[in-house]
Amino acid sequence: MKISAIPFGTTDWSKIEKTIHPGITGNAYWRTRQFGDIRVRMVEYTPGYLADHWCSKGHILFCLDGEMRTELDDGREFLLSAGMSYQVADGAEAHRSSTNIGAKLFIVD
Repeated sequence: MKISAIPFGTTDWSKIEKTIHPGITGNAYWRTRQFGDIRVRMVEYTPGYLADHWCSKGHILFCLDGEMRTELDDGREFLLSAGMSYQVADGAEAHRSSTNIGAKLFIVD
């Protein structure tokens, strides 16, 4: 990732409008900022959320609260709880998220 042409700034995430992204079950609520080619999101998954798609986009993801399970298309699964993160490149392992109890995430992609 190359970060360029972005002046210093701050974000009050509580003032960014939420958008809803329904899963197979549950919902994801995104608060999104776009800085050139870089998307930064605060994402909340409701309890019982299961993503409706397999994602092949690269991310750096940090779990702020709750826990989420990430399933890879090769069958491996990873459980992230508050304070944990993952990183994956564009076009690397396809992944899908779910949570039993809900999660709050900070994602850069």
